[in-house]
Amino acid sequence: MKDDTLNSSYLQPNLKKSQPSFWQKPITSLSLVLLGMGVGIGGTVAFSYPNLLAEASKNITGSQPAFAQNQLAAIPPLSSENFVTDVVKEVGPAVVRIDASRTVKAEVPPMLEDPAFRRFFGSQMPNVPDSQIQRGTGSGFILSQDGKILTNAHVVDGTSEVTVTLKDGRSFTGKVLGTDPVTDVAVIKIEADNLPTVKAGNSDNLQVGEWAIAIGNPLGLDNTVTTGIVSATGRLSSQVGVGDKRVEFIQTDAAINPGNSGGPLLNARGEVIGINTAIIKDAQGIGFSIPINKAEQIAKKLIATGKVEHPYLGIQMVEITPEIKEKLQETEGIKVNADSGVLIVKVMPNSPADRSGLKAGDVLQSIEQQPLKNPGEVQQAVDKVEVGETLPLQIERNGNSLNLNVKVGLLPKQ
Repeated sequence: MKDDTLNSSYLQPNLKKSQPSFWQKPITSLSLVLLGMGVGIGGTVAFSYPNLLAEASKNITGSQPAFAQNQLAAIPPLSSENFVTDVVKEVGPAVVRIDASRTVKAEVPPMLEDPAFRRFFGSQMPNVPDSQIQRGTGSGFILSQDGKILTNAHVVDGTSEVTVTLKDGRSFTGKVLGTDPVTDVAVIKIEADNLPTVKAGNSDNLQVGEWAIAIGNPLGLDNTVTTGIVSATGRLSSQVGVGDKRVEFIQTDAAINPGNSGGPLLNARGEVIGINTAIIKDAQGIGFSIPINKAEQIAKKLIATGKVEHPYLGIQMVEITPEIKEKLQETEGIKVNADSGVLIVKVMPNSPADRSGLKAGDVLQSIEQQPLKNPGEVQQAVDKVEVGETLPLQIERNGNSLNLNVKVGLLPKQ
């Protein structure tokens, strides 16, 4: 499948007009040198030897500057060369390679099926097999010591068994416990005990600019590690180019390539914050991960029942903008008076929305008295309820406010 830039700024204190004393000059010079070291070779000094920088600051100024405190507080405690090394040593053994194969029906050109064509060429007709085997490689990570593994649904699509290879070289046959194509999450089980496991973080508390570390098997290169930052959170599936998915993705500039799918995205403490799942073709520094909080919810259901039931309204919607309003007026003859909310552009026939009376051109203003700004908020509200429950909607239609209750249905299989 289918950017943020880090900027550094420095505050300069107001300088007094009086000339510095003989002793102040070398102190000032040394301070500037140390600051230059922290900025110019931060990967070597600030990250590898934070205590050295902190101690030097104390010796010169008598107390650690506020900016140094903030920078050093953001760096986790080190026990070896740097924190990435620590994370890889801790989490790497719990990251696995997944090899999957599936049998697919071969597509035969219609011309070759034409009886007249076959009679004409006779024995010269090419022999086209009825099926072929497709093979693929992905990644995953171990959730429990007894062998439950989390990965992407598209990694194991079309197969019930896969081969799972651990970092230590051991290989197991894995059984697919369940897949959920809607969120692209799957769970595999191997028969083993006392396996290394990952530790889950909290993807709801992510901040843009946090460290991000990806481990996986891209392009067949096992145990590859890349680093970057969290570039954005809450990316809608429509923005990523996978409108059929129900996920608000984490965006990262840590390199993600084919084969990384299903591997973990980690924070600086070595906690899993996401499942690497998608890239945009021909883009660089843009990758996407499923938030681990969402993935864990889905995984629990897959482990318990082997499937996930998703609530469903049956509408297509867009955020209201002046451009959208103008285009609807010109092409569809629909006049929208509201300046905010979520516009319904299509209602699926025989869907819960259709049966409740929703129409194209309606503007969703709120659900359960909670104002709406974009389609993502609508999807979040729907995902919080169970199939069969009723959602109270407040809409605007032709300038009038209406209240409708929609009984949420079950998302049809795709």
